[in-house]
This record gives sequence, structure tokens and C-alpha cells, in this order.
Amino acid sequence: MTPAQSSPNVCPRCRSATIEVRGTSPVAGIWTVFGCTTCLYAWRSTEPAENRDPDKYPVVFRLDPKTLPDLPVIPTIPPLRQPPGGGRSGGSG
Repeated sequence: MTPAQSSPNVCPRCRSATIEVRGTSPVAGIWTVFGCTTCLYAWRSTEPAENRDPDKYPVVFRLDPKTLPDLPVIPTIPPLRQPPGGGRSGGSG
């Protein structure tokens, strides 16, 4: 694939055909960023083959689109703890 070649047929990670162009290089024709709307994987056209070619993408990192709804949800970040004494630190007011 040349740097700014047209969109690939399938996503390297989940092999779905939901690929779209997310961005292009400021200098025309240097690189293109593609993204998969199924698994949210994104890659640049100039990445190594193992990042952009579905047949060379590492098996251990591949996803099956049918199992995506069953994957665990990323937990939310808990609220910050209050400093001892419950007040703000470092100021008078």
C-alpha cells in the first residue's frame, strides 16, 4: 500500500468492512489515517504491515465483531479522595 492509497477493504483487527478515512497528512499524499467504526481501531497508511494488513495483524490482538458486545465495560474513574480534614489544601480561601 502506498502512503495515501485508497481505503483498505477490511479492518486489520476485526476484519469488518466499516472503514472510513479519519484524516490525511497536511502535505497531500503522504499518509492517511483510517478508522474502523466497529472496533474503533485506527491506523496510519504508513504503519508497518502488522498494523495495517489483516493477514499480518497479531492473532492475539484480533477481535471478533460478534463478541464485542460481550466484552467487559471499562470501569469509570472514581472521584478524587478528599485530603485529611475534608478541606482544600494549599490556600487560605
